[in-house]
Formats: sequence, C-alpha cells, structure tokens
Amino acid sequence: MDRERDGGAVTAPAVEVRDLVKRYPKSKVNAVDGVSFTVTPGEVFGLLGPNGAGKTTTVGILTTRVRPSGGVALVAGVDVGADPVRARRLVAVVPQRNNLDRSLSIRQNLLFHAAYHGVPAAERGHRADALLEEFGLADRSGEKPDMFSGGQAQRIMVARALMHAPKVLFMDEPTTGLDPAARLFVWDRVRDLRARGVTIVLTTHDMDEAAELADRVGIMDRGRLLALDTPDGLTRGLPGQTTLEVALAPADGTSPDDLLAALGALDGVERVERVEAAHAGSPAFAGGWPGMNGPPAGPPPRGGGTEGDGRPRELRARLYLSGDAPLMLAPVATMLAARDAQLTDVSIGTPSLEDVFISLTGRSLR
Repeated sequence: MDRERDGGAVTAPAVEVRDLVKRYPKSKVNAVDGVSFTVTPGEVFGLLGPNGAGKTTTVGILTTRVRPSGGVALVAGVDVGADPVRARRLVAVVPQRNNLDRSLSIRQNLLFHAAYHGVPAAERGHRADALLEEFGLADRSGEKPDMFSGGQAQRIMVARALMHAPKVLFMDEPTTGLDPAARLFVWDRVRDLRARGVTIVLTTHDMDEAAELADRVGIMDRGRLLALDTPDGLTRGLPGQTTLEVALAPADGTSPDDLLAALGALDGVERVERVEAAHAGSPAFAGGWPGMNGPPAGPPPRGGGTEGDGRPRELRARLYLSGDAPLMLAPVATMLAARDAQLTDVSIGTPSLEDVFISLTGRSLR
C-alpha cells in the first residue's frame, strides 16, 4: 500500500483504488475492469474518457453509490465497501445535473446538507454564510434554486458540498452546459480549493478542462485505465514535438490512403493521423492509415471526386513532427502538388490530451 511521509508521519492517500472491478447483472463485459490508481492529498485528479468508459462507475464506487464486484477502494484510508457510512462522511459530490431542493432557499439547502452530515448546529449558519459570501451569493441567500441560472446553481452545489468539510470532493462534468463566464468561474473555484488543500477528483470528457485544472490525468476507455500521468507528461509521450494539420482535396481517382501514406513517408514526419472530414455530410472518421494508428472509426472515402454540391471532397490529416512545423509546409505542398492534390487549409499546433486518447484508442474522444 503506497504511503507518503510528512515530517515522519505516515499519510494515507486521499484516494486509493486497487484492481477495482464492477460488472453489472446481465452484462457481458466489466464496466470497470481491474483499475488501480492513487490520489494524493491536495491533488486535482482528472478521470477522462468518453461516455461508457467506466469513469462514472469508478466514482460511484468511491462515493458508495455503487457496490464493487471486486478489488479495493479507499477514501482517506477508509474502505468504502466495508464501511460505507464512515466513507460517506469523508466525501462530497458535485453532480452534473442540478439536484438542489427546489422547496428550500439556497441557504436552507446548505444548512440541511450540513445537518445530514452531522455538522454541529452552532457551526452550520457560520459555514453557510461564509460559503455563500465566497461564492458571490450572500445577497440572494433567501431565494430558491429556480431563481438561479445554471452557472449559479453550480456554484450553490459546490458550496453545499463543502459544508461538511469533506476530505475528497468529486466533481462530475462540472462545466457541462455552462456559458463561458460560468465555466471560468468554476475553474477559478477549483484552483482556489486546490490552493486550500482540498483533494478533487474531476470526471470530464473536456480535454481543455483537464489540461487546465488537473495535476494528473487518468485516461479510461472500456473499463480500463489506459494511461496515467501529468497532462504534460502524457503529451510528451506522443511521437512528435509539434503537429501540422492539413486539409486537402485529392485528385479524382486518387486514394486518400495513398496520400496519407505519402505524407507519413516524408522526412520529419513521425506519425500521421486521419481526422474528421471537412464538410457536413462527409463521413466523420478518426484513426491512422493502416499500420499507423489502428482502424478508422468509419469507412474513409475512396478516391477524390466532389461533394453533392460540386465542391472538392476534402480529407484532413494531422502530422506529428520531429521538428518545426513551418519547415514542413514546403515538402508537404510539393508532395501534394506532384499528386495533383489541392492543399486547402493548414493549422500548426502541439500534441494535446485528445491526441493522446486517439493514439491510445484509435478513435475520437468527443
């Protein structure tokens, strides 16, 4: 069992998961399939993956809402399966959907939550007032949840979750459906909580959110943990220091796979990845050309030609490069011109967390 030492004292991880398994009745596969990881106190830990990856089930086990089929899950050293009552006192959940009691004022929502978790009566009012002030809601404490926007309701749910001073705060897709201003407010609150030493487990499929907020990221798919590292560590592990994304229109009768293979054969190109088609109505697909990055998610268009409205059919590819992307523009353009392919768009960037996911699974995360 991993432990950290702080001034000679042994400190348990905030979260520890060992060989965790969950299989639902009548399912032919495990929803969670042998997952192991730890979260250190004060860390923001991101669990990423598409719908059905197993991240929500994993959090459900850690918050005692789902019983595991096997393995061990601990929160602040407490086994959530063996002692769920004690474990519930140590955690709080900010759900994706608003579950505030609509019959109570927002202050009463906070007070009721604190009473449920055994916070002494003398402390409840003080904590509620302090949190409402911190979250910019003190002047509306007597209003009911229906009077608040989605972003404001999210603030209230975070404040409510903090009323009993949990050891670990679980946030499920915390900014889904929020406008940009509300999203940035939630991000700032997460940073503030981390600065105060609150441990946060964040489940999301938003790569920008994970890269911005998480100290470490675990990427899940089909019940398994595929990778675990810092956001920078995960992207550094990809082939290529920079990326060059090109949109091109193949000549009539030219195979897109041949063009992708030719791009991959250029000096300085470490990997080529096919990405989505450019026009609405074209097949969306992801993955690499054969032998590079697994099978595409959908059948690619064969040959060039045009869309139904007469526009050239476009193909998009992302090139992972060992050197500077601008220096690759001329070789790419020359090669395409030699094959009568039109270069219609160019974008330069660096590998992202979504690129990591595609590299691991061969399909788009979103």
